[in-house]
Amino acid sequence: MGTRLHDVVVDAADPVRLGRFWSELLARPVTGESADEVDVTLSAGTDLVFVPVPEPKSVKNRLHLDLNSTSPEHQAALVARARELGARPVDIGQGTVPWVVLADPEGNEFCVLEPRAEYSDVGPVAAVVVDAVDPSALAAFWSHATGLPVVRAGEEFASLRQESAFWLEFVRVDEAKAVKNRVHLDVVPPADGDLPTEVVRLEAQGAVRADVGQGAVEWVVLADPEGNEFCVLTPR
Repeated sequence: MGTRLHDVVVDAADPVRLGRFWSELLARPVTGESADEVDVTLSAGTDLVFVPVPEPKSVKNRLHLDLNSTSPEHQAALVARARELGARPVDIGQGTVPWVVLADPEGNEFCVLEPRAEYSDVGPVAAVVVDAVDPSALAAFWSHATGLPVVRAGEEFASLRQESAFWLEFVRVDEAKAVKNRVHLDVVPPADGDLPTEVVRLEAQGAVRADVGQGAVEWVVLADPEGNEFCVLTPR
């Protein structure tokens, strides 16, 4: 058994404020809160984690959350609630679409989706979406990294499905990654797994070592084939 998806990590100027925003919006509990890390439950075994960084957001994020809705009325209520909590509408070139694009209080883009049948059995987050120059190739890499199956793939998008939890999806863009991502994924080996072995396995699939200023840490920072940083945590 290889690594599995563990956390979605968000860089933040104010982790406590941003964590509370997302906890309120998703109606999910804060399970840990300090100046160094705020954890909000997403699904069983997976947290939305906010960590402090000194750098301000400078470009559109390459990873974002899509929020689930169950009806047009629910979608409208989610948008209204997000704006009450401090979100604002943003234009990222989406044009006329049935979903609503907003940014959280630190400018991180997210979408409130119209009801979609494929997300009917998941929680408040429908998907974590990744910009990709080659969605199918990147989905294949992340299938190896998470153990999740590819359930659809094409030139414009590809999807990995989690049972009863958010999907991992890849959407084609023309722009290559330019700066360190402010949102990244953590993967983890099983409790009886081995960190060095899993790192070697991921490197064989196209990952490379990455230096984001982490210093001496017990986990390993890699970048996927399109340069998106992610962490391989110690077995658990």
